[in-house]
Amino acid sequence: MIIDNLKTRIIEGKGEISQAEALELSREPGKERLYAAADEIRVAFRGNELDTCSIVNARSGRCSEDCKWCAQSAFHATGIATYPVKAPEEVLAVARENDGHRVNRFSLVTSGRRVNQREMTAFCDMYRDIKQKTGLKLCASMGLIGKEEMLMLKEAGVTRYECNLETSSSFFPALCSTHTIEEKKRTLRLAREVGLEICSGGIIGMGESMEQRLELAFELRELGVKSVPLNLLTPVKGTALESRPPLPEEEILTTIALFRFILPDAFIRFAGGRGQMSPLLQRRALRAGINASLVGGLLTTPGTEVAGDYEMFAEVGYTRPPVREAAVK
Repeated sequence: MIIDNLKTRIIEGKGEISQAEALELSREPGKERLYAAADEIRVAFRGNELDTCSIVNARSGRCSEDCKWCAQSAFHATGIATYPVKAPEEVLAVARENDGHRVNRFSLVTSGRRVNQREMTAFCDMYRDIKQKTGLKLCASMGLIGKEEMLMLKEAGVTRYECNLETSSSFFPALCSTHTIEEKKRTLRLAREVGLEICSGGIIGMGESMEQRLELAFELRELGVKSVPLNLLTPVKGTALESRPPLPEEEILTTIALFRFILPDAFIRFAGGRGQMSPLLQRRALRAGINASLVGGLLTTPGTEVAGDYEMFAEVGYTRPPVREAAVK
């Protein structure tokens, strides 16, 4: 009965789920009922709208941070392509392609602890050009930047800032020693302070417990995050986590469903690692709490084909994005 009782309480707005209740849900044997209830919560709060976004790796590799999962860390020999600021014409070409596919949002993502002033000026010029020539909403993910840089991004047309917590506060120190999760939270609060929306999520499958995944979800709720990328670890050869085994399908779906119970009105987003999921598992996830997706190319691994993604989303029951008027000027 706990699944139905909590579902009804959340939908009727009679109280949020507690961490103890979420943990009890994770141990319930009726997983299919859990997934169906999460889908009902999604429909009640967000309907059949599916939010899409795309990214471009605007500065790659040579990162000073020692995050154990990351192919771009200078602490790992992964053989990825490395380059400084990407050429503006290349960035605009990717943006225009995504605009043509009616993707909702587009983000420049950079490696490294933070972007400096000179690089930020160049990136803001790119954002102004994209804003003028496409219908895309603009996002940024540029590390632990300060208030001045946040204001520069906002002036250039960026409306959302992304900084993934990656995992819970209790597990983060086991994965990274060069910065803290509190620095990430401070960055997100700064973004909100200057009037930007915030996007933050994490990676599952890095050795964390289910309790620690729930801890992450509640930390995101406390921050007021409404866009939550859920990545599956991609074990890249050369990284400290290259030998991590994949999560069982039931564990993936249960995590997604619990995030929906904890964050009922959020866009819970397919992100990195989706390629490890079978088409059937992806469809099940879309009816277990997922209602947003990163589409197209990723940072250091192949992405998905956007037209094929839209077909899958429609088959599951999501509405297609409308055709834009004068999408490319």
